[in-house]
Amino acid sequence: MNKTGMFGNIFRALRHRNYRIFFWGQSASLIGTWMQQVALSWLVYRMTNSPFLLGMTGFMSQIPTFFFTPFAGVFADRHSRRKMLIGTQCCSLLQASILAFLVLTDQIQVWHIMALSFFLGVIFSFDIPIRQAFTVEMIEDREDLGNAIALNSSMLNAARLIGPSVAGILIAFVGEGVCFLLNAVSFIPVILSLMAIRVSASPTIAASRHILIELKEGFGYAFHFAPIKWILILLSMISLMGVPYQVLMPIFARDIFHGGPNTLGFLMGMSGFGALIGAIYLAARKNVRGLVRIIAWTAVLFGVTIIIFSFSRSFWFAMPVILASGFGIMVNMAACNTILQTVVEEDKRGRVMGLYTMAFMGTMPFGSLLAGVLAAKIGAPHTLLIGGASCVIIAFIFISKLPLIRKEIRPVYAQKGIIPEVARGIQAATGLEGLSRE
Repeated sequence: MNKTGMFGNIFRALRHRNYRIFFWGQSASLIGTWMQQVALSWLVYRMTNSPFLLGMTGFMSQIPTFFFTPFAGVFADRHSRRKMLIGTQCCSLLQASILAFLVLTDQIQVWHIMALSFFLGVIFSFDIPIRQAFTVEMIEDREDLGNAIALNSSMLNAARLIGPSVAGILIAFVGEGVCFLLNAVSFIPVILSLMAIRVSASPTIAASRHILIELKEGFGYAFHFAPIKWILILLSMISLMGVPYQVLMPIFARDIFHGGPNTLGFLMGMSGFGALIGAIYLAARKNVRGLVRIIAWTAVLFGVTIIIFSFSRSFWFAMPVILASGFGIMVNMAACNTILQTVVEEDKRGRVMGLYTMAFMGTMPFGSLLAGVLAAKIGAPHTLLIGGASCVIIAFIFISKLPLIRKEIRPVYAQKGIIPEVARGIQAATGLEGLSRE
């Protein structure tokens, strides 16, 4: 009985038809995405033997998110999110198909990889914030929103567990091109699933105002509300200094652990396994209470594990460390997402999720470039040591802001019924007026 109840609680968002269709369609695509990511990093390092170009590839694929995601958030508040997602998935299919063709016909050059990585980054700039905002439209019962976000992360990290491992085997036996081809094919199920979803029209803002005015409004709203402001600052610093450790994984796999593509696949897969455990942990939670504290301490965990990993010289010692690292960053990222989606005002959801994407992914290109430059000069281990220490520092700054964050987030929780006893008390004394952020 308890097991059944726990199982049902973890997967409760799948009760919603639209989300269920989206979940299964997206699952196939994400496996292909992770296969391509591992294959591409291995291809670049095999062709160039350059840590700098490895970092530059990450920079080219991620830099568009820094510039375009805030604008994508405005579009997400203006237009049909479902139709825009169909468009981004079709563009992703095209990008993977071109990459597969160039590799399989042996015409691939480094500049091709850079250009196609940039193109994919532009696609992601629009896809990610729109996808985050679209989740709300698929969930009729808002109490299941946090669970849906956690399941999204579970889906991502289950794919992260499977994709790199499969990619490592395929690279060893048939080469990188097949990974890119399979990724292209994997977009077909998600496009079909999006076509099958039926949702009400998105609540949109008036398109008559200038886009820069709406963008400024989104920035002002986010950075005058402490919970959103400090979550975005924490995410941006972790993404700048810590997350780019993934860019350096081929160096650890080949030069430090003396392995091949299988070693890289296992490392990435173990990180995905830790993240999957974290996603299941979050999915089993019943509400968002306590997540702010979890955000703080998982940031510390992530930084500490990156520091420990930087000293790893044994593959078997590194495996559990990278698992803990994957757990830390996944729980931190998904918990931040859940808090933002919970407290944000509906008419600003797309813009705030655009800022979330810019904070989490938009800073990664600068981190990837910095990691590549530092690794070329001081080595990958020392680069990770600096990155991990930086994550720990920003985590403790965030911890010092917890009293302010709790003070401002508590009325919002009360208004939404997340703290029902507080909501009843406030309502009895003053009504609900004054509880909203604005």
